Amino acid sequence: MAQIESLFVTRLYRARLSEHGNPIDPQELEASCYSIAEDDEAGQVWCEENGYPGYTSYASLSDLPWRFPIFADIVAALDAHVAAFVADLEFDLDGRALELEDLWINILPEGGTHSSHLHPHSVISGTTYVLMPGGASALKLEDPRSARMMAAPTRRKEARRDLQPFIYVKPEVGDVLLWESWLRHEVPINLAEDERISVSFNYKWA
Repeated sequence: MAQIESLFVTRLYRARLSEHGNPIDPQELEASCYSIAEDDEAGQVWCEENGYPGYTSYASLSDLPWRFPIFADIVAALDAHVAAFVADLEFDLDGRALELEDLWINILPEGGTHSSHLHPHSVISGTTYVLMPGGASALKLEDPRSARMMAAPTRRKEARRDLQPFIYVKPEVGDVLLWESWLRHEVPINLAEDERISVSFNYKWA
């Protein structure tokens, strides 16, 4: 009898941020994101010069946990979530740890997108979601084998989830998603009238 098994599985971690650490007040976090965006002139200039829709602190601020204690609470929770994901991935860290490399705010307005990309030089990347109005973009994840499929036919629309070339994950406020940093992902166009707010991050092998 023929045997078929799945090989080289791509793992996606999803949980509530509140499962670890101190409770995070979503309203306080949303207000903190807007306050930082309003005061971050360097970040506003970078977004304008680089055609980035909305706002990101990625290129301008590296000390969010120092600026606002709520971000320090987020990092403490993320450390525990990443540790759980690392255990699932069965990484041999050789006595070292994964530690936070960077943490940044994203505010995406109506019509804004974040094109397909990955996060070089990091091990684990992810996002926690602050504001997700109705119609806000899902996270789009790409099959990492897509560049190697060459002359292969497309998958049927009803193909099972683990064979789809793209997976759309619709997060809720307070969710945290983690994936290995080589996994290509994007945020399609935001169809909501209101802004979509998230906090993204990378972890490196210290």
